[in-house]
Amino acid sequence: MTKRQAPITGPLLIDESDLSRAWAKAVLHVVDHAGTEISPLILSLTGFDDAGNPAESQSVRIALDALLLAKGLRNVEDVAFTIFPQRLWTVAQGDRARLFKYYREAFPRYQAMNPKDNRRGLYFERLTQYKRGPCDGNQLEWILSQFNDREGVRRSMFQASVFDPERDHVADAQLQFPCLQHVTFEPTKGGLVINAFYATQQLFVKAYGNYLGIAQLGAFMAHEMHMKLTRMNVIIGVAKIDQRISKTDPALGPLLTVARECVFQKTLEAAVAAAEVPVVERVN
Repeated sequence: MTKRQAPITGPLLIDESDLSRAWAKAVLHVVDHAGTEISPLILSLTGFDDAGNPAESQSVRIALDALLLAKGLRNVEDVAFTIFPQRLWTVAQGDRARLFKYYREAFPRYQAMNPKDNRRGLYFERLTQYKRGPCDGNQLEWILSQFNDREGVRRSMFQASVFDPERDHVADAQLQFPCLQHVTFEPTKGGLVINAFYATQQLFVKAYGNYLGIAQLGAFMAHEMHMKLTRMNVIIGVAKIDQRISKTDPALGPLLTVARECVFQKTLEAAVAAAEVPVVERVN
């Protein structure tokens, strides 16, 4: 059986209120079933605080970062930074014009730091420097300016593209970028919902950082739209485990242990809550 014919375990829907637990469920689903892929994977996340930060289980995050470090791969925060530069947003102190300026000036350095992976661009760069379109290709600024400046804007306007056929329809055997294709922002009465579509996604190497970066992007857009981030939906065409960290890699042991504990604890809490019944006093 060739790689292209690998068994597929999906589809799978995960609806969670903790980012770590959602990621753990996806990974454990592949580990515990035949094959190396889920197609499709739909992950829906709630549980954001007032600042838009997702709930996380630190034991899972720490164990994953330790594995990625041991394999010489980028940690969760660095992967998330490719989608949203949280550190620059902190430095910009809530001024999005400064954020865009800082990123535009720093982007050549980001490419130079990792020319192999970043030569074709980064996700936030595509979202804010698409090379053409209104606002000099800054799709996020266009969305925010239209939303904030007038009432009754059509909802289909709140979308931004990463994939560009002119640049990305190439015959290379493999491409590291872009896997994220598209994001949309849906203002609702309850708050902002962000939706993202991935053609493919690497579950161990990139997925957790991808989810964190999408959540941070959603929090930024919610802040600029003067609302709260309430839900993140990520649709992945093929979520997969690649050769750099295989299902049988002995180094996975500690991570899988904490991932199972994270999922089991929530399952146990739900079972206990469901089993609770009112206590009726015995009458003699």
